[in-house]
Formats: sequence, C-alpha cells, structure tokens
Amino acid sequence: MNDSVRRWPGYNAVWRWHFYAGLFCIPFVLWLAVTGSIYLFRPQIEALLDRPYARLTVDGPPATAAAQVAAAVRAVPGSVLHRYQLPETPTQAVQVIVGAGKEETRVYVHPRTLAVLAKVDEDQRPMRIVFRLHGELLAGTPGSYLVELAASWTIVMILSGLFLWWPRGGGLGGVVYPRLRSGGRRFWRDLHGVTGFWVSAFALFMLLSGLPWAKSWGGYLRTIRTVAEGQAVRQDWTTGRSEELKARAAADAGTRAMMGEHAEHGGMAMAHPAGSYAPLDRLVATVAPLGLAAPVLIAPPTGMGAPWTAKSDAANRPLRTDLTLDGASGRILSRRDFAERRLVDRVVGYGVAVHEGQLFGWLNQLMNLATALGLILLSVSSVVLWWRRRPGDVLGAPPALTRRPAAIGFFALLIALGLFLPLLGATLVAVLLTEWLVLRRLPRARLWLGLPVRPA
Repeated sequence: MNDSVRRWPGYNAVWRWHFYAGLFCIPFVLWLAVTGSIYLFRPQIEALLDRPYARLTVDGPPATAAAQVAAAVRAVPGSVLHRYQLPETPTQAVQVIVGAGKEETRVYVHPRTLAVLAKVDEDQRPMRIVFRLHGELLAGTPGSYLVELAASWTIVMILSGLFLWWPRGGGLGGVVYPRLRSGGRRFWRDLHGVTGFWVSAFALFMLLSGLPWAKSWGGYLRTIRTVAEGQAVRQDWTTGRSEELKARAAADAGTRAMMGEHAEHGGMAMAHPAGSYAPLDRLVATVAPLGLAAPVLIAPPTGMGAPWTAKSDAANRPLRTDLTLDGASGRILSRRDFAERRLVDRVVGYGVAVHEGQLFGWLNQLMNLATALGLILLSVSSVVLWWRRRPGDVLGAPPALTRRPAAIGFFALLIALGLFLPLLGATLVAVLLTEWLVLRRLPRARLWLGLPVRPA
C-alpha cells in the first residue's frame, strides 16, 4: 500500500489504539467476565445458601411480626430494626435486617418459636462480596474508579475492533465464521475477529448499563439530573459502597432518634421500647395481600413525621413497587409503581435488570453468560495473537507509519466518548501529556512501546 494515500480513518492508527487499549483492559475484562458470570446466578445461589431455613417445622400459628423483630434485635446487642423481609412461605424463616450505624446483620428467626437460627453479617454474604469484587475490586472508591476506567477503555477497544474487523472484500470466512482448519495465525485471528463481532453489541450494552453504578459516572449522571430537575435526585441504585454505607448510617440514626422520642414519651430510658415495633403487625397485614414481587422489605420511619415504607426489592427491577404506610392505622399513604418513575430511572432500571440477567429469566442469564464467555475467548485469543507476533526486545505494538493516514473519524469518536465518559477523557489527556512531556525525552522507552522515535 502507498503510505501517501489518505485513508479515513487510518487503519494503522486505529490498530495501534486497539492494541494499547487491549493491553490495559484485558485483565479487567477477564475479571469482570468471571465475577459477573457468578453474580448472574445470584437468585439460585442465595436460594441454595438459604435452603436450611426454607422448610422449617412450624406447628401452629406464627408469632407476631413485632415479636419476631424483637427476637432479632435481642440477638444483636445495640441494634435496631432496619428492614423486615416478608417470608414467602409459612415454613420459611423470617429474615430481619438489624443494624448499628453502617453495620448490618441479617438474622434468621423461626416464625413460631422465635429461635435465632443464624446471624450473618450483611456485607459478608457471598453474593455481596462477589458484587463488590465485580464493581469495586473490594477496594471501595478507588476500585470503582479503576473498574469504570477499564470499562471506558474497553468501549474504545470494542469500537476500534469493529472497525478493524469491517469486511474489505472477500467471502464470509473470517468475517462471520472462523476458518477453523486454516491453522496458525489465521485461525487465531479468525477466532478473535469473529468472536468480537458476535459479542460486541451485547458487550457494549453490558458496559454502558453498568455505568450508573460507577462512582464517577454515576455521580456525573446525578449532578446532571439535579441541575436539570432543580432538586436533589433520589435514585434506586447506589454509586459505590461509600454512598451505601452513608445511607445506612443516616437511616440508622433517624430510626434511633424516632425511637428515643417514643421512649421519652413513655417515661423510659430504654434504647428501644418493646412496643416500638407494634405497627409492623398492621403493616404486614396490609402489604402481604398485595402480592408484590419478592423480596418485600418493610422499614421503620427514619425521621420525625416520616412514614413507614415498604418496597419490592425484586432483582427484575421493572417489577418493583414503593409504598409509604401509616403505622397507626396500617393504611397505604402512597404507592409508586415502576411505570410511574421518571424516564431516566426506567431506562436505567431496565438496563440493570438485563445486566444482572433478571429481566427475562434463565434466557437472560444464558445470554449474559454467553457474552462473558465470548469476552474471555476474545481476550485469550488476543493474547495468543500478540505473543506470536511480538518481537523479543519490544512490546510488539503495531508499527507506526512514517506518513500516517488521517484518522479523523476515529479521533472525533474518541473526543465524543471523552465527553460522555469524563474519566476516559481525563485519561486521554493524561496519556497525551505523558507522551509529550515525558516520553519524548526517553527514546528507548518510546522504542520499546512502539511509539515513533523523534529525531534529535
């Protein structure tokens, strides 16, 4: 090919961006694919873990909900009720989430005898750990930033890969199906390109639908919504563990303040008077017949004049419903179904439901699992391709052309992505500044990285 011919965008330039993005992203892609595949089956795994408490021997009518909560609170000294989970069957243990500050414990209580069957730190439940491994690498806010950065660069990697795959003549072999008998480099190249084609749309959706959880992009979205709506925005998802812990502590403090007020009226100095959970019996009688999607959680007031609340916390988010309830009478004060939420909340809700494999049952789980396996195959094949062509003394980046064709379209896309994904935009600027201010003075490093070596 004549290097002086202008191609738009430049194939070689895109190939280099694809290569560098892949070097950074592949370890994270593998990590997210594995942890995400495990989390897909959260309902089945949690049902298996809770099996010992699913079919209990219950002779006679159950105890009151208030008594069940009182037993759970006694089992964790210093705690108060955070949420009461409606049992789905009469023989199932009642699960009560109690807490002290930002710490929460899930207590399994026998519905009739009030025996405490198990106590589990809410943050140490296996699927909660997997969730944090997937979204934050168990590293809190820094981990969330790193995962978001990797996801942003993976979007660049996929889009640049689609450009490289785009058919430029010839048959369908190596385009929509791999030539498995070709052997050698062609086999791995076909496997890589064809797999990327088939999983790219699903992978892009998974990456984009996960962004609202990220600390940076989720905060970015919240800020834009707050400005647009002119008021603080309440979202049905958290942007990082720190926000979740802050919300827990605030709710706990509000509940304790309410209970302290009641205690003073009663002329007692108890941390939680015995009658403070009495409204729960009326509320259970109101909420249970509604048939809300499980799990259904009932929570006490968290401020003066605040109502009790009940919500469906279904993994299939479009099935969720929020209620406010009057503790004195048990009547419903307000009901808000998913369809009544703002458009942004509904779009994110559908996206999260698909992301977690819960929107359309096992088929959704299998579709996401196939996408994750495809990303693993894509990553492995790319490493094989790189290792086979890599010279022994350099990184092995695609060569930079002396007369580099214009990549105007690709760089315009990068700028657009940098605006949509601020963390990506910031790292793009950082990379360019590093090359201009640092690497230009290190010719050996530029040679090893495959960057053009500038004449002295």
